[in-house]
Order: sequence, then structure tokens, then C-alpha cells
Amino acid sequence: MLIRIVKLTFKPENIASFERIFEESKNGILAFEGCNMVELYQDITNSNIFFTYSFWDTESHLNNYRNSDFFKGVWGNTKKLFADKPEAWSVHKIQSTNPS
Repeated sequence: MLIRIVKLTFKPENIASFERIFEESKNGILAFEGCNMVELYQDITNSNIFFTYSFWDTESHLNNYRNSDFFKGVWGNTKKLFADKPEAWSVHKIQSTNPS
């Protein structure tokens, strides 16, 4: 499994617009083959910083999504709202711990 983490920094006045875009597009993202989960996090200190985590079966599944017209539309609307350049990482989970 591949986890895609994207850090997004928005102009404060664009937070509500981004939240609306995410709400409207999350089910579309989940509908892509190989996508198992999409999560949205907001920084506690800087409320204009968000992180998306998406879980994919393979890098090919992620790339199929990233090359889709759906992604291009969502990303085109989202990037207009940025205050800073987005950052992204693709990672594999090495270890997970849960309380006993």
C-alpha cells in the first residue's frame, strides 16, 4: 500500500472554499480503482494549513488518478486558493502500533 501525503497552505480567506471543494470531491476520489481511504487534517496552530492522506493499492493506481480529468478539474480549482506551494510525499507504512 502507498500513502500519499499532501501539505496544502491556503490564503485564510480561501479555507471555506477549499473545504467545500474537498467535501464535493472526496467521494469521487474514493471511487477511483485502488483508492482505499481519503482523510483531511487541519493544523492546530495554523488553521490555513491542511494535509490530505490518501491510501492507494499501488503507485499505478495513484498515477491513474493523478492523470485523470477528474483530478485535473479538482486540482485546477484548488491551486487557485494557495498561499504557498504545495508539498507532497508518497510513503509506505513501516510499522503501526496500537495500545493493548
